[in-house]
Amino acid sequence: MVSLKVRQVRSPIGRKKNQRDTLRTLGLKRIGDVVVREDRPEVRGMIATVTHLIDVEEVDS
Repeated sequence: MVSLKVRQVRSPIGRKKNQRDTLRTLGLKRIGDVVVREDRPEVRGMIATVTHLIDVEEVDS
């Protein structure tokens, strides 16, 4: 199964509330945080909302 490794690279300060909430929902709290999420349509949608604040790479689990 493919998973996505998501790393926060930029601050949400000054961004829209829905973008800040999306980062929290993904499990990211500060710059440099990394989470691994299952590759699902819901997660892809959240990633699309905050692509300018994160880096994403696929990992095999």
